[in-house]
Amino acid sequence: MTWTQAINPLGNLGLSALVDALPIIFLFCALALWRMKGHIAGLITLALALVLAVGVHGMPLNMALLTTVYGVMMGLFPIGWIVITAVFLYNLTVKTGHFEVIKDSIASITEDRRLQALLIAFSFGAFLEGAAGFGTPVAITAAMLAGLGFNPLYAAGICLIANTAPVAFGGIGIPIITAGAVTGIDAMAISQMVGRQLPFLSVFVPFWLVFIMAGWRGAIEVMPAILVSGVSFALAQWFSSNYMTPMLPDILSSLVSIVALVLLLRVWKPKSVWRFADEPQATLKVRKHSPGAVLKAWSPFIVLTVLISDWGLQSVKAVLDKVSIKIVFSGLDQAIIAGDKPLSVVYNFNWLSAGGTAILIAAIISAMILRVSVGQFMEVFAKTIKDLRFALLTIAAVLGFAYVANWSGMTPTLGKAFTVTGAFFPFVAPILGWLGVFVTGSDTSSNALFCKMQQVTAEQIGVNPVLTVAANSSGGVAAKMISPQSIAVGAASTGLVGREGELFRFTVGHSIFFTLIICIITLLQAYVFEWMIPAMARAAEAAASTSVTSGGGVTILLLTALFILVLGLIASRQKGNLSFNGRRSA
Repeated sequence: MTWTQAINPLGNLGLSALVDALPIIFLFCALALWRMKGHIAGLITLALALVLAVGVHGMPLNMALLTTVYGVMMGLFPIGWIVITAVFLYNLTVKTGHFEVIKDSIASITEDRRLQALLIAFSFGAFLEGAAGFGTPVAITAAMLAGLGFNPLYAAGICLIANTAPVAFGGIGIPIITAGAVTGIDAMAISQMVGRQLPFLSVFVPFWLVFIMAGWRGAIEVMPAILVSGVSFALAQWFSSNYMTPMLPDILSSLVSIVALVLLLRVWKPKSVWRFADEPQATLKVRKHSPGAVLKAWSPFIVLTVLISDWGLQSVKAVLDKVSIKIVFSGLDQAIIAGDKPLSVVYNFNWLSAGGTAILIAAIISAMILRVSVGQFMEVFAKTIKDLRFALLTIAAVLGFAYVANWSGMTPTLGKAFTVTGAFFPFVAPILGWLGVFVTGSDTSSNALFCKMQQVTAEQIGVNPVLTVAANSSGGVAAKMISPQSIAVGAASTGLVGREGELFRFTVGHSIFFTLIICIITLLQAYVFEWMIPAMARAAEAAASTSVTSGGGVTILLLTALFILVLGLIASRQKGNLSFNGRRSA
């Protein structure tokens, strides 16, 4: 039995698109207006999509249900598996107390508020976004800055604005992997394209953070630090996203940025130490730790970087992929006709080559280094799953909805309707991603909702879909700072509960400004700098053929050695409790 995907089922494209948009409209209202819990909103959205798929598009019920199951399975593995293991590794460092050492090692480097913003809000926040995500970066970095003596509003606002460029690769690359899963485009191609958009923003953000705090003069005074922080981050982000794996850019870029800035501060200092004129008394006590303690605390993430890099090597992945289980969905495989071609529906449970497995192995090695008992290891793992149960349910529901919408014809219908924007669509593409993240608070969810639509629309107007799919993720990063979830986290971590509206007003202009930058970049890449767009078919081959892939182990070992060296420099600079007073000091 076969069934042909129904596009424009009502015979009127505008009306069909409006009906097919109802689940997305409901999800937006449920999250933004009615403040419904994410997993409940996701499940109802999935139910609405099933009703439309069967009742409007004529999709057989058994196919619709099987499609839901396939989407849910994709949501749980490999996507959910990466989320669980990444947060678990982070939780291990917190549970053992070593994360406090990591925080101290960053906070003790300088007393200048501008440089602390670069190190903590920008670089360390990016590290946390890559390692854990889910609001962790803003919660931790904003609390750190407030504890060091930042004005609470600036502490929260600066950290929200800083948490932009890393978001597309957050949670060990989950947004990019999700975009690849729902579109069928090689995730490496999407990673390469995002890595040719966001580095421009990454160079600019450090300057903008300092400019917001200290004005033009204050920014000029620390321009060497701004340039080193932003350029080193951007170069590492471009390099790792284009030639390594979408799972590493945040981790690697943040570490490189921290290393570069620490090395700069060994030979350069600003003329004066800048502080807020009305800043509150510092409450965070920065303790001194030995180089061995600092190295031990950072070791889980050093191990993670090495393993994720190795797992991304094509030669390693080819061997590991041999240990996998392929499940053919007999009721769906070759049964849905989309674009005059039958869809191949085979679920690949490649448990050994999955990124989440590499993270789990990193967690096991880290547990040995940190001397975590088996009982404590299992306790933290069980608590991680318990804490993430609703987040995983949300991911599963949203991916179930995405696949039902894609395969029933709902997404192609919406994509066809968006062709009315014509050649201007590349400018609009990031705005869709921005809207998705604003409502859902997640670049992953936004990609699950809109990336297929971005792909279909691009193909209709003759633009390479890799560009618009990537733009969905790149545009979405600018909305993270104003999403209700992020605002709530920032307010709670700095004692601004009840002042969420004030925090929103602090960030909203910057969000729109950053989005326009991404829109202009995308439009230029579509029609002026087309050479920047990677070819879909060649993306994986290009990554496989680079010297980074063949010599990836050497590269990572060198970077790790450099990072260990800088850890020693950090430890040697650490002082006892810091005190702050005045605005500037010599």
